[in-house]
Amino acid sequence: MKKIFLFVIATAGCIYGRSQTDNAVQNYINTYKELAISEEIRTGVPAAITLAQGILETQAGQSDLVKASNNHFGIKCKSDWTGATVYHDDDAKGECFRSYSSAEESYRDHSDFLKTRPNYAFLFKLDPTDYEGWAKGLKKAGYATNSVYGQTLIKLIVTNQLQDYTLLAIQRQQNGNTQPQLAANITTDIQQPEESYLPPPPVQPVTVKAAQTTIEAPTALYPAGVFEINQTKVIFAEAGTSLFALASNYKIAYPKLLEFNDMQPKEILDKSGLIFLAKKQKKGTTPYHVVLAGETLHDIAQAEGVRLESLTEYNGVSENEVLETGTKIYLQPAITALSK
Repeated sequence: MKKIFLFVIATAGCIYGRSQTDNAVQNYINTYKELAISEEIRTGVPAAITLAQGILETQAGQSDLVKASNNHFGIKCKSDWTGATVYHDDDAKGECFRSYSSAEESYRDHSDFLKTRPNYAFLFKLDPTDYEGWAKGLKKAGYATNSVYGQTLIKLIVTNQLQDYTLLAIQRQQNGNTQPQLAANITTDIQQPEESYLPPPPVQPVTVKAAQTTIEAPTALYPAGVFEINQTKVIFAEAGTSLFALASNYKIAYPKLLEFNDMQPKEILDKSGLIFLAKKQKKGTTPYHVVLAGETLHDIAQAEGVRLESLTEYNGVSENEVLETGTKIYLQPAITALSK
């Protein structure tokens, strides 16, 4: 009984310790994500890489070095450093490290350190969303002596969904929004995607009229995970799903995901629907689609797996045109007139 009791106490201690570590990591991310996003916009260093390095180098903000010097990235003095210094045991005893007056100064110096040294120049030729290339490249360029440094960064990025912040920086830059946001505005933007791929509940048949006939809308029941519509990979995502998370999970650049789905920039889905993971086809598998009540041209493009620009061309309508229930929308180029 005593052995069992000791085992239970030890197990509870391990769980508590892991929980404390997880909390420290999340607190670090919440505190410094805006700095990482701002530095990506300023210099091109991916926010995911910056945050992962910060978490690793500071032990999620708990290391003696960061507490003594605001040095978040373990950057040593080097011969060109003229700022404040602090001494800390690392590869050798009492090594010289850079000391900063604030975390902001440390983050800025880290970006400049990578940007201005020739051994890191090749990293900036990579796509900022290629976090594996960046992580392995940092080790290859000599940033750290730890043989698993790159793999550790990758694990931190995947486990904590840090890629979301790289994608968020890209979107802000494209929109011309380069000012840091309040933390409260960001934490709700990043959604957990794991619960976003459940099929929606069956939709009750809807009866509409077209040419004096009754049309019954098909039951909108999609399988979980990746499937195909019109020979194109697609998933069903629920309202509230983070588009950044989807792009990261399926290794698609966020702008490409928007392009594949004929969407304007947005951070989360405002309604449940199909999300294509590749470019849709130019024509459909059937000659036409009969408009159901409330359907838009974009709805039809998604339902049929056909590019929105193709539908506008085949039917002579604009993207935002209000469609009459029962109207035929042609999905193939042979017929270009909109009719009933």
